[in-house]
Amino acid sequence: MTTFGPDFLALQVRDLEAAATFFEQHLGMTRAASAPPGAIVFDTSPVAFAVREPLPGVDLATALPRPGLGVAMWFGVDDADALHARLRRADVEVLGAPADSPFGRTLSFVGPEGYLLTAHTVDPTRP
Repeated sequence: MTTFGPDFLALQVRDLEAAATFFEQHLGMTRAASAPPGAIVFDTSPVAFAVREPLPGVDLATALPRPGLGVAMWFGVDDADALHARLRRADVEVLGAPADSPFGRTLSFVGPEGYLLTAHTVDPTRP
């Protein structure tokens, strides 16, 4: 068996439309032309990303103090400093200033429903 790596990522949210709007407005994502019921898929690459209604049996209100606790989700962007400025202007909770890392400039912020998310500047020459 060969494992290729992550191929699809989704956040489970209570308010699907509000979460989708967050990613559209603040990260510039575009909705894909089609999506399964209960999900909004974005046109991202190389890994598909979506927000979706909670799976049966998942109660986001009582599952954890912060949804996604223990999972790190990073989004590649063309300019982490510009995203930082945009998020601050929109009053999105940003957890510190952008900083250099082995993966480029990074910043962490609070996304829909309390998810802790990180963005990093992607080197366009990386494979």
